[in-house]
This record gives sequence, C-alpha cells and structure tokens, in this order.
Amino acid sequence: MENTTADLHKVSSNPHVRSRLNTSTIMLTVVLALLPAAGYGIYHFGPRAFLVMLVTVASTVLTEFLFGLCIKKQTIGDLSAVVTGLLLALNLPVSIPLWMAAAGGVFAILVVKCLFGGLGQNFMNPALAARCFLLISFPAYMTDFVTDAYTGATPLAAMRAGEEVNILDMVIGRTAGAIGETSAAAILIGAVFLLLLGIIDLRIPASYLVVFAVFISIFGGRGFDPAYLAAQLSGGGLMLGAFFMATDYTTRPITRGGQYLYGALLGILTGVFRVFGSAAEGVSYAILLGNLLVPLIEKVTVPRAFGKGSTFGTSSAIGKGGSLHEKQ
Repeated sequence: MENTTADLHKVSSNPHVRSRLNTSTIMLTVVLALLPAAGYGIYHFGPRAFLVMLVTVASTVLTEFLFGLCIKKQTIGDLSAVVTGLLLALNLPVSIPLWMAAAGGVFAILVVKCLFGGLGQNFMNPALAARCFLLISFPAYMTDFVTDAYTGATPLAAMRAGEEVNILDMVIGRTAGAIGETSAAAILIGAVFLLLLGIIDLRIPASYLVVFAVFISIFGGRGFDPAYLAAQLSGGGLMLGAFFMATDYTTRPITRGGQYLYGALLGILTGVFRVFGSAAEGVSYAILLGNLLVPLIEKVTVPRAFGKGSTFGTSSAIGKGGSLHEKQ
C-alpha cells in the first residue's frame, strides 16, 4: 500500500495525454520526408547542393550545441536544429557563398529560436526567418539562380514577364530555383509520407492552396486558367511552404478553426505578394506574417467552454482545458 500511495504522488502537469511520438521522433520523420526534395536537389544541381546542406545543418546544430553549453542545457538530441538547417538549405540558391549559408543557420537558431526560449517558444519559423534575413542582407546572392544548367529566370519570374513556362518541367523539377523548391513531385512525395503517418493533416495545406488558387483566379489577370494555376501552384516554393513550414507545430494555431483561418490567410497573403508585389515569390513573407498573427487567430477561434458557473469552477476548467489542448 505504501508503494501505491507513493506512486499517486507523482503527478505531472496537464494535459495528461500520452503518445509514443516524441519530439525527436517527429523531427526524424520530417527529415526523412524532406529527403526526396533534398535528393532531387542534389541530383539536379550537383554536389554543391549537398555541400550547402552540410554547411547549414552543421551551423544550426553547432550553434544550438554552443548555446546549450552556455545555459548548461543541451537540446540538440531533439533533432529540431537538423530540420531547421535542412529546410534553410532547401530554400537557398545553390550558388550562395557557403559563409552566408552558415550565417543564416546561426541567425535561425541563435536569434529566432534560442534567444526566445528554445523549441516551442519561437514566434516564427526559424528557417524562413533566416531566409528572409539573408534575402534582405544579400539580395543579389539570394536571387541569383544562374547555374551551369540554367541561365534563365525562374518560372515565376518568367510568367510575370509574360513568358510561357513548361508545367511538366516545373512538376518534375527541370527549372531554375532554390535547391529544394524546383520539384513539386518530390515535395509531394514527402508530404504524403507525413500525412500517412499523421504527423501533419490537410487543414492548413488544403486551405492554403485552395484559397491561393481562388485568389489567383480572381486577381491574377488570367481568369480560371488551369495551366496558369498549375504553374503558380508548382512554383516558388509554395508546396514546400504549405506542407513543411506552414504546418510547423510551434508557429501554427492549435485550434481547428484557427488552422483553417491561418491557411486561408496564407493563401491570400501569398496571392497579394505574387500579384501586386514587386517580387514573383511571396511564400516566405506570407508565412512569417501569418506566424505573427497566430496569437490573434487563436484568440478569436478558441471554442467556448462547455459548462460555466460551477461552484468550484470544475466544469469551466474541464471545458477550457479540453478545447485548448487539442492539437490535431
């Protein structure tokens, strides 16, 4: 009886939900899901793409390790720094100087993640924040997609100039662009893998892509043109952003309604940037702005508590707790 009583005293904080999935398992799954896009990027752009990936991953992991030494708490085992480094590399041009890629990795982990409390406390996606940091600091290098194989503009830039593009090339990935954004097919293979394992669901990606397609049909100047829509959906890292970065657990809303609203907002923002902005691609800025609006989205979409006004506040607490801790 004494042992039983002692066990009852071991009470953890809520929510009292147990799962076989932990952070490191989820992050490892995301890394595996990114391998098709990363592998195609290496095949498409050559060994230097692999070198950029090594540099960004090494810089993110090393930065987190050194920060852990300073605060005497190591978190590199959760593999989140690896995911951040790999995502950052997939959003970079293959010709970027390696020291810039490393600087992006340091910025992502140190400034965006660690200084705000570490994993789960960052208010925006670290990889995208680092990409935008590099884009603002070194625009000439970040927009230089000229390689030995491709010397022309990216498909989105070509469409903005009124040129025709080959949609099949965009789906397969035979175009200029960032390392991991050229092949929509490779990205979708990884996305299906995450969906089948239940790591992500379709609420955010589906609402994002559908609302974006509707916006482009209305304001894109081409009406409902299936070929033009397919090209817009396949280009500019939209698929990579919708399935791998907009769904980030830390920076997305936790409420069901909030996730649909969040995805719709991203679709509108991306459409605004692409149609009315000066740049052809707007996924990164759309997701970062959406990240900043997540607290407001959650505030207006939190379900009402079931039961209210109990003498001891029991029913109200249960109602609120059950709603707020729903993740999927």
